[in-house]
Amino acid sequence: MANDWVEAMRAGDFARAWAINDRDLAATSHPPKHTGPRHLQRIWRGEPLADKHVLVRCYHGLGDTLQFMRFMQPLRGVARSVTVWCQAGLLPLVERTAGVDRVLALHEGTPGADFEVDIEIMEVPQALRVGRERIEMGAPYLTLPPRRVTASIDCEGLAVGLVWEVGQWDKRRAIPPALLRHLAVAGIALHSLQANATTEELAQIGARDISTPDIATLGHLLRRLDLVICVDTMTAHLSGALGCEAWVLLHADCDWRWPSSGCRSLWYPSLRLFHQKPAGDWGAVISEVRQALEIRAKSRVNIVRPAQRRF
Repeated sequence: MANDWVEAMRAGDFARAWAINDRDLAATSHPPKHTGPRHLQRIWRGEPLADKHVLVRCYHGLGDTLQFMRFMQPLRGVARSVTVWCQAGLLPLVERTAGVDRVLALHEGTPGADFEVDIEIMEVPQALRVGRERIEMGAPYLTLPPRRVTASIDCEGLAVGLVWEVGQWDKRRAIPPALLRHLAVAGIALHSLQANATTEELAQIGARDISTPDIATLGHLLRRLDLVICVDTMTAHLSGALGCEAWVLLHADCDWRWPSSGCRSLWYPSLRLFHQKPAGDWGAVISEVRQALEIRAKSRVNIVRPAQRRF
């Protein structure tokens, strides 16, 4: 059943995916709400959301929250109010998102909000029965708060940001930093967005560190760079939600939200996907990315836009 759902999501057959979820919801004896590990909790049990005060719980990763924030506006179209209980680092973005009436910082206790129905954010599209028209982005759905950023991107050529490491969830997504040295082609200036990158890693790659732990500031950096090259992590979702161009490097058995082949995503039109073919072979992926970078660097009109370079 799980494989059928993954296949449906990858294929963009969302009606089939929601039907599978419905059967699972009807057939499974769920434990009481709000018990056990949060990322395994099923919060919504099929209750109607129309004309209700809805609490949206963000119990998965930062990237998951960013990806599914696109559904807050259609949720608000049926609900009386929408309160989002999300990761503290995302508050400046979530509070500016269409459809959100109130936002609270997620913590280990109970939410300080009155509500009639609660739902985990990744359950919202099933509850709303959304189709491709709600999932395919017509325009960016996140906006950034005003922010003064002290880092500068002052270079000739194409300014490229890099993220090569992930958290502990799935280490198959991580790329050895030494491989990224092959992306230092003529006309390209590499900038590290990687959190906690070591001096040795930066030297191996030949990248300048402009990383920040602040997600809104990271968003401003993404908008100043010409391109971001990253593994499947929060930066990919932030880039896509803001409409920034990013190339996402995926391992052979990639996550359900990406197609198993092809270079485009239904979820984010500004992203280009590069897939491993043999599992674990990042060398071939980096070679393909290098070739694409060389073409991009040669074709780029050499005009420096002031707003894109200093801030």
